[in-house]
Amino acid sequence: HADIPFLPPRVLMQDFTGTPAVVDLAAMREAMKRLGGDPSKINPLCPTDVVIDHSVQVDVSGRQDALARNQEKEMQRNRERFQFLKWGANAFDNLRIIPPGGGIVHQVNLEYLAHSVFNKDGLLYPDSVVGTDSHTTMINGLGVVGWGVGGIEAEATLLGQSISMVLPEVVGFRLVGKLPSGSTSTDLVLTVTEALRKHGVVGKFVEFFGPGASHISLADRATLANMAPEYGATMGFFPTDEVTIRYLRQTDRDAERVAWVEAYTRAQGMFREESAPTPAYSSVLELDLATVVPSLAGPKRPHDRVNMADMPKDFAACLKNPVGFKGYAIAEDQLDRQVKFTHGDHEQTLSHGSVVIAAITSCTNTSNPSVMLAAGLLARNALRRGLGVQPHVKTSLAPGSGVVTRYLQESELLGPLEALGFNVAGYGCTTCIGNSGPLADGVSQAIHEGDLVAASVLSGNRNFEGRVHKDVRANYLASPPLVVAYALAGNVVFDFETTPLGKDQDGQEVFLRDIWPSAEDIATLREAVILPSFFKEVYSHIKEGTAEWNALKSSDSTLYEWDLNSTYIREPTFFTTMGPEPEPLSKISGAYALLNLGDSVTTDHISPAGHIARSSPAARYLMAHDVDPRDFNTYGSRRGNHEVMMRGEVMDVWDAAERHQKEGHQLIVLAGHAYGTGSSRDWAAKGPHLMGVAAVIASSYERIHRSNLIGMGIVPLQFRDGEGADSLGLTGFERFDIDLCGGKLTPGQEITVKTDVGKSFQVLLRFDTPVEVDYWRHGGILHYVLRNLLHSK
Repeated sequence: HADIPFLPPRVLMQDFTGTPAVVDLAAMREAMKRLGGDPSKINPLCPTDVVIDHSVQVDVSGRQDALARNQEKEMQRNRERFQFLKWGANAFDNLRIIPPGGGIVHQVNLEYLAHSVFNKDGLLYPDSVVGTDSHTTMINGLGVVGWGVGGIEAEATLLGQSISMVLPEVVGFRLVGKLPSGSTSTDLVLTVTEALRKHGVVGKFVEFFGPGASHISLADRATLANMAPEYGATMGFFPTDEVTIRYLRQTDRDAERVAWVEAYTRAQGMFREESAPTPAYSSVLELDLATVVPSLAGPKRPHDRVNMADMPKDFAACLKNPVGFKGYAIAEDQLDRQVKFTHGDHEQTLSHGSVVIAAITSCTNTSNPSVMLAAGLLARNALRRGLGVQPHVKTSLAPGSGVVTRYLQESELLGPLEALGFNVAGYGCTTCIGNSGPLADGVSQAIHEGDLVAASVLSGNRNFEGRVHKDVRANYLASPPLVVAYALAGNVVFDFETTPLGKDQDGQEVFLRDIWPSAEDIATLREAVILPSFFKEVYSHIKEGTAEWNALKSSDSTLYEWDLNSTYIREPTFFTTMGPEPEPLSKISGAYALLNLGDSVTTDHISPAGHIARSSPAARYLMAHDVDPRDFNTYGSRRGNHEVMMRGEVMDVWDAAERHQKEGHQLIVLAGHAYGTGSSRDWAAKGPHLMGVAAVIASSYERIHRSNLIGMGIVPLQFRDGEGADSLGLTGFERFDIDLCGGKLTPGQEITVKTDVGKSFQVLLRFDTPVEVDYWRHGGILHYVLRNLLHSK
């Protein structure tokens, strides 16, 4: 359990996490001033990029003007947030903003921001990064060490605080063979995700190696690295090799820099050679790429892979299964339920499994030319055979960068995609983050009328229930060409092997196999249309922004001028009562369990990013401040306002927490395995902190969420192996005493928990390093950093 400090040379953020991070920095300046210190000490010490990619929503789709209209709405909704971020860029050194419309943060990082090797006045050292988005791991495909952290930890990092971590195990994943024709990198990553979740890699590094690694492109590698959070690893790493160097040249990186990268990594023994000895891994898995078959994952978790051929029977089983990750408990007499409704001038019919969203979205796949060109070729072939998309399907295309649009135009495939309704709707995360916009006319009403389990198919990385759209209960991850295929089919129970998609102009039945592009066609087209000039053209203008962005006015004051009437940006209360010295909690006495939860509770459950329902406590707050429901926007867009965020709706516990706080009660949370799975969402820890939660007792934690809890001064405790709330007979209605040893804690020690009904049990303290104990003693990592800066000369 060696404790190692890690201090990367740069930090990466997207706007949903970047905005609250800048809010925290502004609040820390206020606190520094109140405590008699110099506010200018609160300033990023390393380059920090904020890419605005989470704000655009698919309000308009399937039209030529979709992009322009969605960008217009994005600016209208988020003007105040964007002005605040522009203030941050003026007020803080080393803070750069990539304006809206530039692309998805991880694709921009891969294609443009990443250095691979830094050269500082002749000193060469490796690029590394932490980001406030769990899919920062995408950069591992380029041979760059990096992973996602909570916004809290990222803020401390950019202020000079190293990340304290236990030296991780490294799991080797040996790849052999080649992908068969018909299988894609998306099918591969879903297969790998399933295997690694079963193996168990939470808190570990995964390194891919073997002869098969040489047969997949860097874009394929980036896809595999991107989904490291889904398979649970801290990283999914590919060392630098010839494939890396070719990609750097292809993306128009400076020739001199490319030469540094190759020379430096070879000199340091970091350059991967196939003939080199296999490293000594903690454990090794192996996959023959030839065994990968077309796959989807769902309907509620990204590691629940389903062979495409098995989708009809798998979904049918899900309908009947008890409620759970693979079940909806639909009554037998309701399985064949159909609802007719009018869409435009035509009558439509919805049933269980009807695809109502088909979205080519997310950096996971839009960064990969092979699958994007495959989608375009499939669309072209479908049109040539007279096929079309079902009217009830909302289709959209959200590329991760402008480069995608350029090569789709160059290959003459953007037109066929648009003809099927896959018009460019925005350059951002859109549907993958829950910014899917309204469904087609009449669809939501039909779903509610029939209590239907409608489906989405998206080329994303997350499909937790309630994330993609509030009315869509079944969500499947798939490759971009399969997104097009299911848009043509209209239902996830469609059997592509035995059922034709339709008939062509000659009356001949058309099956998916008849229009699926060959691997040779895809490879030939990729070589012809992926040109360095496209990257140069797009990224030479990425920092400019639109006329509307450039017209936004912001001050350059050192301290932010808080608007007490704002419902977007408010000074958080984290530091308002903070003194110059820490006052650690000595014990937890008579605490109530605010929640008693099961397994795999996600950060989306704890703190949602999407739609704000009118019935939620957050909606009540907004309406009390004269915000019309049409202008609620999303939770993600309001993360700069703690009053909204701690009233998050998916776990509607605000009213109970508020009552407990008024009565002076301490609170804890009981949870099962994999608590905090999902996005690196600091509000999933900030919200509980503001509601008065002092500790969490869980069977296991997802890595980032455990760090976030510590970052907010919440004690993470873990049941002994084989124990949990159920096995110990805990109902959640007990009151709990937790002995914190007068605040003198050591990492990994056992803690005694007693209840008011006579039960007593031991739990493990999940402070893994000594500095994490210090963070907690100070009330959180930002309090620790702030006091250190206050007392520094």
